[in-house]
Amino acid sequence: MHKASSISARRENQPTQSCNKNPFSRICDPVLLLLHQKSSSAGAVGEWLIDNGYQLDIRHPVLGEELPHNLANHSGLIVFGGPMSANDDTPEIRHEITWLSHALEENKPYFGICLGAQMMVHHLGGEIRPHPQGLVEIGYHRICATSAGKNLLPDWPDHCFQWHNEGFSIPAGATRLATGRRFENQAFCW
Repeated sequence: MHKASSISARRENQPTQSCNKNPFSRICDPVLLLLHQKSSSAGAVGEWLIDNGYQLDIRHPVLGEELPHNLANHSGLIVFGGPMSANDDTPEIRHEITWLSHALEENKPYFGICLGAQMMVHHLGGEIRPHPQGLVEIGYHRICATSAGKNLLPDWPDHCFQWHNEGFSIPAGATRLATGRRFENQAFCW
C-alpha cells in the first residue's frame, strides 16, 4: 500500500497545524494541489511533499470545488493532469487557466504536470496542439534534459510515464528543460 492512498486535504477553513518557527524549517503554509478527476490522488508527488514536512490543500476545481481568492496562505501550487485539454472551452477550464495568474503575480512556485503544464502554456500565450502526424505518447517515453534542464536539476529520469495526444509550444520568455522524440517540448520553466 502506498502512503499516497492515505493523503488527506486540509481545507482553507480548517486550522493549520502549529509549525516550528525555526528559520531553517519548512514553510508552514500548505501546498495547493489541483486535481482534475474525482478518483485522482496526489500520488508520489503528495507522498514526497508529506515526507518532506509539507501540508497539502487538495482541490478539484473542475468538480465545482472553489479555488482560494489568492495564494497568500499557500507556499506553492501544483496542477496535475486530467483527461481534458487546456483548449477545452468549458467554464471550469477557462476559469482555472485565468486563475493561474495568482501564482505568477504572487511569485509562488508552480509545478504543472501534463494538463497543468499545458494550462500554464495557454495562460502564457503559447499553443497546445495535437501531433501533426496524429501520434500520441502513452506509456513510458524517453526524455532528454537540455543543458538548462541539467543545470536546474542534474538528475533527470531517462523515461517518463505519459498519457497525452497534445503537445505544447514554449511560451515567450520560457526556457525548454527537456525534449522528446514525438513531442519535442517535454518540460519548461518560466
